Amino acid sequence: AIGNPFGVGQTVTHGIVSALARTQVGITDYQFFIQTDAAINPGNSGGALVDMNGRLAGINTAIFSRSGGSQGIGFAIPANMVRVVVASAKNGGKAVKRPWLGARLQAVTPEIAETIGLKAPAGALVASVTPGSPAARAGLKLSDLIESIDGQPVEDPNAFDYRFATRPLGGTSQIEVQRNGRPVKLTVPLETAPDRGRDEITITKPSPFQGAKVANISPALADELHLDPGTEGVVVTALVDDGMAASVGFMKGDIILAVNNKKIARTADLERAVNEAGRLWRITLIRGGQQIQVMLGG
Repeated sequence: AIGNPFGVGQTVTHGIVSALARTQVGITDYQFFIQTDAAINPGNSGGALVDMNGRLAGINTAIFSRSGGSQGIGFAIPANMVRVVVASAKNGGKAVKRPWLGARLQAVTPEIAETIGLKAPAGALVASVTPGSPAARAGLKLSDLIESIDGQPVEDPNAFDYRFATRPLGGTSQIEVQRNGRPVKLTVPLETAPDRGRDEITITKPSPFQGAKVANISPALADELHLDPGTEGVVVTALVDDGMAASVGFMKGDIILAVNNKKIARTADLERAVNEAGRLWRITLIRGGQQIQVMLGG
């Protein structure tokens, strides 16, 4: 592991790969890390993790520590994911472009595993499929259990997200699912999510929404914010630190459903509601899958 721990200068440490495919780390959206016991400390982030032949295995990213120093549990982003990010940057892209499945997946609990006859909880269960998406066109159905992609096993939804996200755009992937106890092979096209019609705006008029950037939910934005693929409406995409929206408690990812009993389907609806509203605000939103009613006075 190469880096500059605590700013002392370039340093090389060594160890073993303790585990692969760590998904319960809580660092990024696409969780699939290499775990190593090579000494990694603050300042090592961004450094290379290389194997004995000098090949890049990953980029040092984080440590698990109660003291702030190395305790033998370090995490690195796999080189396959780094390759996707570098390719997007080389092509001049402002954002990393990844394949879009168009289905929401959920983990298999012990109870679900018992119900469908699995020996142990494994795989990714299809909870919903967006009409017209690559998943729908491939024939993926509700309650299908995804077991592998291109011959590689899928341990959970995070593992699938990583393996799917690192596939090259423009081709196809072979997904094997269990459907009603029988194996089924599907071919999924690798394409980006459509991102038309965001109509992103920043609310500037004095109101509870002042300083909030909002957008219409496109399939690409739903994928980016990890919303249900079929979600529609207006979502908060960013907040100005000193804006009223941040002060009253709005958060990135909040979906605005209604203002003063008027449905908000597009950003233009919210802009109109802000211009027309008085001193009392009745706001309905969804946060973390839960519908919330908020009342604010002007």
